[in-house]
Amino acid sequence: MALTLYVDTARWRAHHKTVVDQFPGIIPVCKGNGYGFGHERLAEETARLGADMIAVGTTYEAARMKDLFGGDLLVLTPYRLGEEPVPLPDRAIRSVSSVEGVRGLVGARVIVEVMSSMRRHGVLPEELGRLRGAIEDVRLEGFAIHLPLDRTDGSDGVQEVHGWMERLRAAGLPLHTMFVSHLKADELVHLQRQFPQTRFRTRIGTRLWLGDHQATEYRGAVLDVTRVGKGERYGYRQQKAAGEGHLVVVAGGTSHGVGLESPKAVHGVMPRAKGVARAGLATVNRNLSPFVWAGKQRWFAEPPHMQVSILFLPGDVAPPQMGEELVAHLRHTTTQPDRMVDR
Repeated sequence: MALTLYVDTARWRAHHKTVVDQFPGIIPVCKGNGYGFGHERLAEETARLGADMIAVGTTYEAARMKDLFGGDLLVLTPYRLGEEPVPLPDRAIRSVSSVEGVRGLVGARVIVEVMSSMRRHGVLPEELGRLRGAIEDVRLEGFAIHLPLDRTDGSDGVQEVHGWMERLRAAGLPLHTMFVSHLKADELVHLQRQFPQTRFRTRIGTRLWLGDHQATEYRGAVLDVTRVGKGERYGYRQQKAAGEGHLVVVAGGTSHGVGLESPKAVHGVMPRAKGVARAGLATVNRNLSPFVWAGKQRWFAEPPHMQVSILFLPGDVAPPQMGEELVAHLRHTTTQPDRMVDR
């Protein structure tokens, strides 16, 4: 009895091909929990796509990935002076976001990240003069820019990349390769036409692995069903049942990522109102679970346990049978399923 990720493999791979066809030279990203699929599976799929490079989040991920993928390993987290050394093969490429970082990687393969409107990390325009001398001691693979997902100010991603290309050119820096993130296919074509001597390579994770929502589905197996009367106590905290119904124990708990939720940027009156309503319900121990039964997401009877969740079904809803599976709306990047099944 498990929390299972089901994959419509043919449909999933057909989506991969669509993305690869739109973004020549794509660099698949495999970081964190491997977008719910795991590092081994995404390494296999990246090789299947014929990609020569895979991007990982950290040096620790690169150390694991080196035994799973035979191509180049791009580490996205920038190098920092004094960081713990992790043994990596020569096919590992380090991202660097400072002149000092470049000088700390003499002889290494590096990609220099420039500061974008994300304001996260990157070399600043006024540092380009000093950077020109520093890159002579490394094997420069190119420059990179990480763009924001949303542009609420109406600015343009292509213009931002174009501006940096002109700054790099004016500083006498090589423009043979530019690594980009969060650009559309037509935007990439536009940039390639503007800078025909530069190879643009796109780092893509979410759009590649999770772009077709119908290709994957999480389901949790029902482990137990227990009838409960109004006022009867249950669970770790011995709460009283608000009414007659059933307690449904389903595979999937905090160790799987059930109950975890990333903060969201909220825009508009209605989303804010819904957020206030959810917060109000939570103060009286009413929290909606990700599990669906009889067409509705069901309420947690109490906070999820480590490996299971307990749901409350009201008396007018026929409960599932033991062994049945409940669809679960879970975020891939925070979920660790027990198993993955291709179908």
